[in-house]
Amino acid sequence: MQRSQRLLKTYEPEVSEAMTKALTTQGIHLLTGASFERVEQDGNVKKIYIEIDGKKQVIEADELLIATGRTPNTAALRLEAAGVKTGSRGEIIVNDYLQTTNPRIYAAGDVTLGPQFVYVAAYEGTIAAANAVGAQNKKAQLDTIPAVTFSSPAVATVGLTEQQAKEKGYEVKTSVLPLEAVPRAIVNHETIGVFKLVADAKTGKLLGVHIVAEHAGEVIYAATLAVKLGLTIDDLRETLAPYLTMAEGLKLAALTFDQDVEKLSCCAG
Repeated sequence: MQRSQRLLKTYEPEVSEAMTKALTTQGIHLLTGASFERVEQDGNVKKIYIEIDGKKQVIEADELLIATGRTPNTAALRLEAAGVKTGSRGEIIVNDYLQTTNPRIYAAGDVTLGPQFVYVAAYEGTIAAANAVGAQNKKAQLDTIPAVTFSSPAVATVGLTEQQAKEKGYEVKTSVLPLEAVPRAIVNHETIGVFKLVADAKTGKLLGVHIVAEHAGEVIYAATLAVKLGLTIDDLRETLAPYLTMAEGLKLAALTFDQDVEKLSCCAG
């Protein structure tokens, strides 16, 4: 059950559509646009009272998993006594150097409500220590953080979505490659998914990569380097990709900007 009208509402629509299809194919019944009224225990059965499009429903289940997000555990720290300001959810407010409102105190990781990944926390911890102890004046660079959701299939993204790129003033062009066009996916009999590339229409610079596929997390690091280093669509097209790997999907998606991949040779030549 989901409150928003689609799964993964902050992700690309194509990502949401692919995951919806994948989960539905696995026999999972999805309910979106639901408002929750209450939950009751009736013997061993949990009853969830919801409303969708003005119609009330009662969903019964053996178990109930509630995903509510995380809140920084800062209330007992008395940060105000140290001159450290927090936000509306208790997060510690920091600048680009991870410095709090007390210039002698730094904060890093989930407590700042930045991207909540262990590798981001480790990276920020390094930056905060370098600035606090070594006076290195380093900025935390969080523009190209890869994110992976370890579902089946997995979801992996880096960089801007199409909408985000447009909001930043880019003239955007995109390539959407169904997973059924990727040889590795065909061999694996796992063809529900998508590769989506977002690029600057003027320069061809790659702005974002969004993938739904088994082992998408193994592919996204290459995409992260491409986005971080400012590679273009042509750079991807002109770089050899090993045949029968999921990473080949990156090159196929780059070719799809102006070619029909189905008419290419087996090795994306």
